[in-house]
Amino acid sequence: MVHLRGGSKEEGGGLRAEEINLRDDEGGCRLRVKVRPGGRADAIGVPHGGALKLSVTAPPERGRANAAVCALLAGRVGVPVTRISVASGHTSPLKTIQVEGLKAVEFLARLSTPNP
Repeated sequence: MVHLRGGSKEEGGGLRAEEINLRDDEGGCRLRVKVRPGGRADAIGVPHGGALKLSVTAPPERGRANAAVCALLAGRVGVPVTRISVASGHTSPLKTIQVEGLKAVEFLARLSTPNP
């Protein structure tokens, strides 16, 4: 199960691109995330310090947490996991994520819309 913490825009919890350093890039967009591996659940948190907080249950070893981050975001925004990758910060909690095929405004809209 994937949890999105924070409220909808109507509840005052809508995300803004600048809160997560979300920007258009050639072929898609990039954003900053801060990852907590080994968490209790895979969850998307709230922006903090210019990055979107994520928690994944996968351990931080042999790329498992990075793969879990890509899968979590892919499931949330409805794209194949192959279109999401870690662009930088492979061994750091603070990462830059590349999303192929979605512009920043579309990514943000999908991220902010509750999953059915």
